[in-house]
Parts: sequence; structure tokens; C-alpha cells
Amino acid sequence: MTGKTSETLKIIAQWLAQSQRVVAFTGAGISTESGIPDFRSPGGVWAKNQPVLYDDFMASASARYEYWRQKCEAHRDFADARPNAGHQVLARWEQLGRLRAVVTQNIDGLHQEAGSRRVLELHGTARRIACLDCGATFDVEPMVEHFLASDEVPLCAKCEGRLKHATVSFGQSLPSGVLEEAIALSGEADLFFALGSSLVVEPAASMPRLAKQSGARLVIINRDETGLDEMADAVIHASIGEVLTEIDAMLGAGDDP
Repeated sequence: MTGKTSETLKIIAQWLAQSQRVVAFTGAGISTESGIPDFRSPGGVWAKNQPVLYDDFMASASARYEYWRQKCEAHRDFADARPNAGHQVLARWEQLGRLRAVVTQNIDGLHQEAGSRRVLELHGTARRIACLDCGATFDVEPMVEHFLASDEVPLCAKCEGRLKHATVSFGQSLPSGVLEEAIALSGEADLFFALGSSLVVEPAASMPRLAKQSGARLVIINRDETGLDEMADAVIHASIGEVLTEIDAMLGAGDDP
């Protein structure tokens, strides 16, 4: 079932009303609707900069400087962004007991700002800074301001250790507890939404596949085609915010399956 038709959306709304264990998996596509560039897009961060590998960050002061330069350059996009309709609908569904959790590849914190409470951040968060030596964490804004004002990489206030955004860099392991919980939720789901993800980055992309293989209905909403479209029960290539808003309206109107 493909396409953004009223009948398709009504069927998805019926599935949502009938389901008990709904999980949403989100990627960059939901955040681009809030003005945050996709890392892989022509105007994204990776089009202009070579990402700093985790091992290089740990070993080299010059790599740490380049990391902070890149992060501070991109910071305003994150700091100025606000949740969009897609984030808000998912938060509303959780509050109403329709959605168990959001599993996200995003690091912007917009799900939490919209009101979602159970958010599993596979790649960490750009809203916190973590010391890789003592484990202390700090707010991001003062650290960014320090770098921009001094052109110097900040050091941990507690141990003078190496500070990095609390995100997962290339070559760095995903947080094991978060990953295990996300996998468990995917395997238990009876309805799984994959929203705004190309579904190519592993191990995250395996979660929709696991959900489907475990018996869940799979709904994919994404601007472009994905590698799992043929597996899905419904595929819509359109704005996530618009589609979720329409589905939510159908639920609110009392469409009874």
C-alpha cells in the first residue's frame, strides 16, 4: 500500500487505534522539517567537512580542535530549531497511551522538547557535553560560547579531561543499554512507524526489519524511497508532519475501526 491517499491514512489510523505496542523510529527527515540540515544532504555538514573519527579525537589535540570547530559551526541550527508537527503528534500519542516509545537516530532533543518522555537516543544528544575521562556532563551553550570567544577547546572543569558532545562519533560504540532497549521494543511492537530515515545505517536500520519479522505492521513515511519499502505494509512519500497530523485528526474525529 503506497501513496498519500485518504484511504491509506484512514487504514493507518485504524491500525494505530487497534494496536497496543506502537513504536516510532525517527531519522533526520523529521528534523529537516524543523530546519536542521540532513548531515548527508548537499547542504549538510558532511558536504562541507570531513567528520572527525573518534580514535582521532581521543589521540590528537588538532583533531579535537577540528571537532569543536565543526560542532560550533553547526550549533546554531540545533539551538534555533523548534519541534514541528511531527514531533508534537508523536508526543501527543505517547501522552494518550497510543505510543510506547520513540527510538531516534537524531541528536537534537526535539522529541523531548515537544513533550515525549520515553525517547531512546541511539546516537546520543548534542544538548549535553560529556567528559570522556571522568564522565561529568555539562550544558552545551557555555562550552560553545567558550570556544567561539577564545578559539580554544574547553577542558573539563572537574578533571581537565577531554570534552565532547554527548553524541556517538564515527568509530564510537552506541550506548549498549539504549540499543538493547530499542531492539527489545522493536521485537515486541505490533505497529512500527519508520519516519524520516533512509534505513541504511546499521544497526538502527535493522529495527524496522526486526519489528516486521516479529509480526508488527510496518509503516514507512519518508521523502524518498528506502531499502525496506517493499517489506512495509504502508509507504508514504510526503511530509512527516503533514501525514502524522492527518492521521491524528482521523483518530480525533472518532473514526472507529
